[in-house]
Amino acid sequence: MFSYSKPLFYPVQVEARDPAFGQILLEHYGGKDSEYSAATQYLNHRSNMNNRYLRDLLGMIAAEEMGHMEMIAVAINKLGGPPLSYVNSQGVPWNISYVDQSLDPIGMLQADVEAEVRARILYNHHYQMTNDPSLKKMISFLGNREDVHKYLFQKAQKLIQNGAPPEQFNELIMEYKMSLKTSERL
Repeated sequence: MFSYSKPLFYPVQVEARDPAFGQILLEHYGGKDSEYSAATQYLNHRSNMNNRYLRDLLGMIAAEEMGHMEMIAVAINKLGGPPLSYVNSQGVPWNISYVDQSLDPIGMLQADVEAEVRARILYNHHYQMTNDPSLKKMISFLGNREDVHKYLFQKAQKLIQNGAPPEQFNELIMEYKMSLKTSERL
């Protein structure tokens, strides 16, 4: 299912070294609301999701979150930040309690929506903390992708609640793929 592609989802440029901001970005690498937490949660939810279209959607979004994590790693390194490990900006190690363990499809998707909302809030906060225009563009890109994921998870919830036929769930996959094409043009 997964494959590695060398190009990043979005080019990571840094105008000047800023080790302190690199330290702050560890929140997105190994913090509670990090890309790692999201990818791990979505892979777990994927494994417990009965609907094949939602399994595919969760897998694709998990893979994208790993790509976002790679972007954060590149940014931290370019900023001269600390060596990368699964810790937050305060040095607290990542732990499995950050991953929702729901088994109900609606509950899983609700936890995924909430994860995207928290990640977006964190990106918004960090956007305000830097004056680097290139980093602002990257952070804006990542925040916008969180919005897309949230929208798709919310739509999936509604489809389940309304007892939608399988082909309507397939539309989520098409919407996700179209959102990637739109992101490439930004």
